[in-house]
Amino acid sequence: MLFTIRHSLDYRYERPVFLEPMTVRLTPRQDGSQRLLAHDLKLSETPTGSIPVLEPDGNAVRMLWFSGECQRLQIEVQMRVETLRTNPFDWIHSHGQARRLPVSYPDAETLSLAHCLAPSSTAAQPPVSTAVSLWAAQLAADVDHDSSAFLMHLADAIHRTFHHVGRPEGEPMTPFATLESRTGACRDTAMLFIEACRCQGLAARFVSGYSMHHPPEVSEHELHAWAEVYLPGGGWRGYDPSLGLAVADGHVVLAAAPDHRLAAPLSGSYRGTGVRSTLDYRIVLEAGG
Repeated sequence: MLFTIRHSLDYRYERPVFLEPMTVRLTPRQDGSQRLLAHDLKLSETPTGSIPVLEPDGNAVRMLWFSGECQRLQIEVQMRVETLRTNPFDWIHSHGQARRLPVSYPDAETLSLAHCLAPSSTAAQPPVSTAVSLWAAQLAADVDHDSSAFLMHLADAIHRTFHHVGRPEGEPMTPFATLESRTGACRDTAMLFIEACRCQGLAARFVSGYSMHHPPEVSEHELHAWAEVYLPGGGWRGYDPSLGLAVADGHVVLAAAPDHRLAAPLSGSYRGTGVRSTLDYRIVLEAGG
């Protein structure tokens, strides 16, 4: 599938501010499931420095830094991407202990996956939510603790039984809050999916990117969020609980990380006492071929 994507962001500040170093994660990942054919990043302000960086989770990003003051920053990226995975189930189990839940991985892989195995911990939620753990255990029992069946059952359960909403701003809700309310945006249901997987020993991480599929709660294309799960013999495989499907060639990955903040399309801050800011954005996506 060929994607042509234009993503623009427009940051405005009440008065001139100093921009701190900025991490831009707007370069699609290149791996066995997708390849980048063209990429053009434009900025309204010329940075003092701009370098490509490979982050710990393998995301290819651009680090920018500026000197002087700025009252408006416009960022526009145009890209062309080819997605390659037409069959999301084209893999085999290469490790017997990953067939059944709770999953265990080979020792070397467990060390590499440690941050994707640890349940989330925030001030508002203890390290493991009992409610999410019990819910995941029930879904696992529904499929006789088969790990492959569990992933699709989990994605389908969230898709069918939750109320999906568009929420353009704000941090993801905690997995417990999403489960309790049975309501959430794509980033909320992705976080719940990840937590449920981790409760069953599956390594899972947060993904941001684009999708050709248009959820009914969204009136126009938005940045999308879903999850990836590590499967011995299959590697990282995507699951989209807001759409209830295993990810094939209809999604474009920008970044993936065990912490959702490290998969944000842009991370940065500014210095300006009491200065408020606004952000406008637009995504134009064409898919076909």
